[in-house]
Amino acid sequence: MTSPVLAARDLRKTYRLHGEPLAILKGARLEARPGETIAIVGRSGAGKSTLLHILGGLDRPDGGEVLLNVRGRQESLYAVSMRRRTRLRAQAVGLVFQAYHLLPEMDIAENVMLPGMALGRRSRAALRDRAIGLLERVGLAGRLRHTPHELSGGEQQRAAIARALMNDPALILADEPTGNLDAKTGKQVLDLLFELARERQTVLVMVTHNPETAALCDRTLLLQDGLLQETPPPDATP
Repeated sequence: MTSPVLAARDLRKTYRLHGEPLAILKGARLEARPGETIAIVGRSGAGKSTLLHILGGLDRPDGGEVLLNVRGRQESLYAVSMRRRTRLRAQAVGLVFQAYHLLPEMDIAENVMLPGMALGRRSRAALRDRAIGLLERVGLAGRLRHTPHELSGGEQQRAAIARALMNDPALILADEPTGNLDAKTGKQVLDLLFELARERQTVLVMVTHNPETAALCDRTLLLQDGLLQETPPPDATP
């Protein structure tokens, strides 16, 4: 059997609210193999975004571990230095947020180049060529020199997807990626995200509140009482 790209074991996270402990994750576990698409669902406040941030190396858990398979080598995301963790995140993880998080002072091509610049392995010209190719793939060939405020919400999310793919990651984490979009534009963005993930056999883990979106994934996991449990997704046509 193919080794998992992502393995999360016994994840625990507690915050303090008005001085009182609030346990968000209480031993959550997750594995994902190449090409697999997984929906994370649950009520508001259940900890879905917290879980995604921990999986992506953005927020340290209080306990447990996150293992990433990076080019055939498994590494524990929180057992390495912060510098190494930053590099692992740049190499192996693509992040797509509801709010896009594009830098307003940069044009779209420069925004897409940023993850590649973080690795420092390629020349600026090579990075720009890669960014242009990705922007062409997501239908933004004519928008290279536009800044984010000159794009629609759907176009900004397409640019964010291109940015997430810049380093050809093994894992894409998407947090309500269509939450700021109308239904038609959201469907177009989802179709693109699933198509690109499957083309590259990239793992896609997506937080969503929409059962129709969850049904497009191979598996649906419910985050409840700090634990993940598999649940049959509702029927839908991809």
